[in-house]
Amino acid sequence: MKKFSQKIEYYALLLCINLLKLFKPEHASTIMGTLLRIIGPIAPLSSIGRANLNLAFPHLSKQQKKVILKECWENLGRTFAELPHIPTLPYNSSSGAGWSVEGACWLEEAKLSKRPIIFFSGHLGNWEIMPTAVAHFGLPFASFYRAPNNPYVDRLLSQLRKKNIGRSDIPSFPKGAKGARASMRYLSQGNHLGILGDQKMNDGICADFFSRPTMTAPAAAALALKFNALIVTGYVRREGPARLVLEVSPPFDPHSYALPSQKRHDTIQKVTQILNDRLQEWITNRPGEWLWLHRRWDKKLYH
Repeated sequence: MKKFSQKIEYYALLLCINLLKLFKPEHASTIMGTLLRIIGPIAPLSSIGRANLNLAFPHLSKQQKKVILKECWENLGRTFAELPHIPTLPYNSSSGAGWSVEGACWLEEAKLSKRPIIFFSGHLGNWEIMPTAVAHFGLPFASFYRAPNNPYVDRLLSQLRKKNIGRSDIPSFPKGAKGARASMRYLSQGNHLGILGDQKMNDGICADFFSRPTMTAPAAAALALKFNALIVTGYVRREGPARLVLEVSPPFDPHSYALPSQKRHDTIQKVTQILNDRLQEWITNRPGEWLWLHRRWDKKLYH
């Protein structure tokens, strides 16, 4: 029965993706965005979003937080609808659907370094466009991902993402010890890695996020220090339906934050806090485009 239900889920998702392909990217984006904006806030998962908003923005009114939650669901719907259209979205189009990069010079600078690069971001805007955009500049990167419980769905999403990058040889690493080992081998060969570092990691390190301590994945800082990699941060913002902009910040060397008297753990802590601060800045600037639907802080704060 489990296998049967998994196949039903797979075919339902495949049908939905194929239906979305029938529409123009901007129309598919608007349809799914509008649908989730309506039904998302009444879903049980929204209770986590409301709790997160109360923790991050206690100064906002109930109405303001309600609007942000609706925008969050809309952004999620748009992101899903745009996923099968990513290979056809034009680069630097003057209007309508498409994507562009602000700070492309920083990607060129990182490329010229000939060093491994860790691209750090979060679930903002349409984060699915990042691998495609960065690969366009000759810097394809492998990513960590949380594997769906359904192996058929996992395979379908993996195929979609490889098609979007245009490279079948770029791996994805499942979160966990096995994926971590594989990612280290990959980096040691001079390759690049992408990390979405905005979710809680119970066995991570404690760093502040919206003035609250929370367990945070230290992988970006630790791997960059271990493999002499540059860190490039950036996030995707929306300019319209299926119209996306990747904002890239200057690359930095985490070793520049290491003091001679400092232990490696202290440098990892410092760099991880810098990355959390950048996430917080991006989210504060565009709160409706962040995925508020995961428990980010200690579970005791959600009661």
